[in-house]
Amino acid sequence: MRRLIQALVLALLCVATGWAQQSAADAPATKEDVQRYLDVIHSREMMTQMVDAMIKPMHQMIHEQFMKDKDKLPTDFEARMNKMMDDSMKSFPWDEMIQAMVPVYQKHFTKGDIDAIVAFYSAPTGQKMLKEMPAMMSEATQSMMPIIRKQMEAMTERIQQEVAQMLNAPKPKPSEKPQVTPN
Repeated sequence: MRRLIQALVLALLCVATGWAQQSAADAPATKEDVQRYLDVIHSREMMTQMVDAMIKPMHQMIHEQFMKDKDKLPTDFEARMNKMMDDSMKSFPWDEMIQAMVPVYQKHFTKGDIDAIVAFYSAPTGQKMLKEMPAMMSEATQSMMPIIRKQMEAMTERIQQEVAQMLNAPKPKPSEKPQVTPN
């Protein structure tokens, strides 16, 4: 009988230990858990690299956009615009933005999730992914820019046509409701 009670107590302890471990993993991620994740992914450095990667295509887009009218602009216009863009990007409150992400991660991930993610990014493959991500983002941005530009041009043209139609349409009498053109 004594052995049966000991076995039962041992079984209950094993179940309780497993349940406690599962409960800890299912617990909400703490601010410290998320900060550990943000540290292991080098979030500040990654954000800086991503911004640097985004600036080049943005400079190119600005160049193409405004250089159509370069004869109307000052000769140093492009240099001034580039400096303004660079200064604007560098003055962003990146650390504040990173801290603003903490509650979002806490909302969507448990402690167990964060622990698993941290384990991945702490491993060589995770570190390689972090190292390659800025170059991948830069290449992806460059490959998407023609598509984005084409879409923006089409959207701008459509808006201009709609505005022109609105300006040329007869003005409704106060008692009439304006007609909306279908898409």
